Amino acid sequence: MSIIYLDNAATTPIDSKVIERITEVMTNVHGNPSSTHQVGRKAKSVVEAARKSIAKHFNVTAGEVVFTAGGSEADNLILRNAVVHLGVKRIITTKIEHHAVLHTIQALADEFNISIDFLELDERGVVNYSEIEALFNSNKVKTLVSLMSVNNELGNLLESRKVADLCITNNALFHSDTVQAIGHYTMDLRAVPIDFITASAHKFHGPKGVGFAIFKKGSGIKPMLIGGEQERGARAGTENVPQIAGMQMALDIALENEEIDKRYITNLKKHFINQIKTELPTLEFNGCSADLEQSSYTILNVRFPKELPMLLFQLDLKGIAASGGSACQSGSAKGSHVLEAILPESKAKSTSVRFSFSKYNTKEEIDYVIEVLKGLV
Repeated sequence: MSIIYLDNAATTPIDSKVIERITEVMTNVHGNPSSTHQVGRKAKSVVEAARKSIAKHFNVTAGEVVFTAGGSEADNLILRNAVVHLGVKRIITTKIEHHAVLHTIQALADEFNISIDFLELDERGVVNYSEIEALFNSNKVKTLVSLMSVNNELGNLLESRKVADLCITNNALFHSDTVQAIGHYTMDLRAVPIDFITASAHKFHGPKGVGFAIFKKGSGIKPMLIGGEQERGARAGTENVPQIAGMQMALDIALENEEIDKRYITNLKKHFINQIKTELPTLEFNGCSADLEQSSYTILNVRFPKELPMLLFQLDLKGIAASGGSACQSGSAKGSHVLEAILPESKAKSTSVRFSFSKYNTKEEIDYVIEVLKGLV
């Protein structure tokens, strides 16, 4: 049975050109980038070429890019630096952030006694931007705002420019978990001055276990991992040269084909929404996911009228891979912390499924999923 993979917000298939690039580097570049001989220098040149290429995509300097093992490490590195080294005493965020952010903020609050302000959200999970300004006015302590640019469960888009302007006006720092945005949207950090962003290569058809953080120049990054001077002293440990090269290739491909892929995937999502409205009218959409202007074109979150505890398993038996929320939650007995934060208890208990799309999906796959859902519901 062929698998219909609609869980691209969890991870994406690796592009064949990326696999070729990783294989090439693994075969021909075996040196340690910290070694001073020519074998090491060859590895170093691959890492630094990737850093410069990635920096150019975001209109930042190469020195502002730090390679990590993925988005979670990047979030931890940023948030810990903000509190420990940049004097942040308060963090403004929401209860629907990724756990890499929420759990890290709570750990920092326990350790350093910083305060946390959670913004109010409506039933669609939309941020109340005026509340951010009110919070700034109520307390003048050094503040970091941490809001994800694309919600990984709902697909809701943040108005990053509005948040950045508020932070600049109030001398606050702005961190955005951009893991679900990078590779899908162009981000110019000079035009929209977010201080800190994060990326994970496997979200845009790159390899797993590699990502990066971008720190605003002059932030004075201190490492969490101690033991070496790699990454200009920001992260100890020998760089994963093949994966970094693969990540660069994946990002180059994604941004070069951004408009073509966006148009294609948007049409798939639009078709899925229309088919659900026509064939499965009892289903509802969570967050802004059915709004093509206010949500990512890659994510659609659907709520069924009742609890269907075996639905994901039944879909899997039919060859359909989807998720009950974020990938880290799908295998858990706990419900989605995102839906619990924005929906009344009765609705939050109903079964919800996140379908997420990529350039490799087809209209025929969507039609098959609709027929399977009709049979199950």
